[in-house]
Amino acid sequence: MHLYTMRTPLAADFAGTLEQLAEIGYATVGVSGRHGNSPAAIRQMLDRTRLKAVLEHVGYDVVTGSGLPQALEDVHTLGGQWIVVPSLPGSLHSPDGYREVARQFNRAGLAARESGLKLLYHNHGSDHEVVDGVSLYDILLNETDPELVGFELDLYWAADGGSADPGELFVRHRRRFPALHVKDMAPNGDFADVGSGILDFPAMFDTARQGGVRQWLVEHDAPADPFASARASYRYLSRLRY
Repeated sequence: MHLYTMRTPLAADFAGTLEQLAEIGYATVGVSGRHGNSPAAIRQMLDRTRLKAVLEHVGYDVVTGSGLPQALEDVHTLGGQWIVVPSLPGSLHSPDGYREVARQFNRAGLAARESGLKLLYHNHGSDHEVVDGVSLYDILLNETDPELVGFELDLYWAADGGSADPGELFVRHRRRFPALHVKDMAPNGDFADVGSGILDFPAMFDTARQGGVRQWLVEHDAPADPFASARASYRYLSRLRY
């Protein structure tokens, strides 16, 4: 479970929310917002519920600035293995901007590797746009060092952005995608519980091993009932065969 889904109940009861996720059956989480808790306190809550944090979302300005060493230390404290940039500033939304991002990611990725972690980037729909004849996402894929930079592919936003089929991305860019955001799309384009929408997850997952996927993290950006959404998504994925 990517914890952005659960941000409302987490703000009210962080420990209790983690306990309920563990009871549903989730084993791992991605951290996105600490809600006033320190990394050490979150780690203690995770350990009590036997959940494991595999990553944390950290802002682009932090990762590319002086805050990177502390951010890497915090991910270690949480017990994660990936530090993830969740989005980019709008001012960089151009081919030249994304080339600068790739350079910054290679630099930060080297620091992450030296600390025993790996840097990932999480996409949104606009990342898949073609600007001046160039795919912005392809710039990041092609101009970052695979040894230093990977990707947390959000399947909803890839589809929303008109990207190539994720399964094809996994084949073309092997071992670049250690984590997925498994998020479904309703027929009208809204967010949906996993398995209730129109995205073909068995087809997407069929080549996931080639893409290097090691974590499937459920996400719903605007659930009416976060716990009902978490249960429905878990139920679907636990029964899925591909």
